[in-house]
Amino acid sequence: MEIILAGGTGQVGRLLVRALTSQGHSCVVLTRRPPAEAPTPLLREVQWDGRTLGPWCADLEGVDAVINLAGRSVDCRYTERNLEAMRSSRVDSTRVMGQAIAACSRPPAIWLQAGTATIYSHRFDAPNDEITGSLGGAEPGVPALWGRSVDIARAWEAELNAAPTPATRKVVLRSALTLSVDRGGVFDVLARLARLGVGRQGNGRQFVSWIHEHDFVAAVLFLLSRSDLTGAFNLSAPHPLPNRDFMACLHEALGTWAAFPVPRVLLEAGALLRRTETELLLKSRRVVPTRLLQAGFRFQYEDFSEAVDELISRWRPQPRPASSGTILSRRRWLRS
Repeated sequence: MEIILAGGTGQVGRLLVRALTSQGHSCVVLTRRPPAEAPTPLLREVQWDGRTLGPWCADLEGVDAVINLAGRSVDCRYTERNLEAMRSSRVDSTRVMGQAIAACSRPPAIWLQAGTATIYSHRFDAPNDEITGSLGGAEPGVPALWGRSVDIARAWEAELNAAPTPATRKVVLRSALTLSVDRGGVFDVLARLARLGVGRQGNGRQFVSWIHEHDFVAAVLFLLSRSDLTGAFNLSAPHPLPNRDFMACLHEALGTWAAFPVPRVLLEAGALLRRTETELLLKSRRVVPTRLLQAGFRFQYEDFSEAVDELISRWRPQPRPASSGTILSRRRWLRS
């Protein structure tokens, strides 16, 4: 397949690019930075600004698929400035992608648009799926800022639905935490914290929805191949689990002997110092992939205990050779 991938330089984008090119698919990555020379004929970078039409639109003609993952990181303080940047980077890039597809004489067959499991309500009593799940934003007893995240998620999907692209199948990827061994990714951060003795966050009752990187890639390929599937799909493993169990599994896999709970007041102080928000840890995201399962998709990693063992087996840092006296680094596309 020939695939246009916007937002391909982030954690999830990088793992998709590696997987797609390794299987022989051709990828054109839309990036806001100056294009870099790619190490394989199957990969090319094209510059765009994520807001306006430009020369990049020509690359959409006749391709098989568009995958739009563009959006500012949510790992920040929810100031008005940052919230607007989060919203505009998602809504504007979706809007201009729709305009570009609508202008194609040979439009892509499918448009996979990133979304987020954050769109669902904070709840403990029952899981949220695409059919009966409750959308968030009006739950009692949660911080008002959490509603702003839901508003952004709703606006993101509304822009996709409004795009006039009748010849292109549209799918929303409501992704949970995508766990990969890439440095700086969410699993890397949590594993390093666990090695320092960090245990459950808050009371630990909040559900964590997650998906192993292999299943994320497999789900994307599954949705690309099924011309009968449209609409929203939860990209999450079938069995979310409470934060306290999530962290306990992580500690067991690491073989750490101490796990100290972190109360909410310390989380708030730490979030302030790190310039981030506690919603990322404290919102209960109990999300299940009903539509994927109904369509026949089978997960390789359904339970976190199996997924974490596999991830730790690849994540655990290897000893540095004794003769290593220098550190060599250079930008590579097919490595994180």
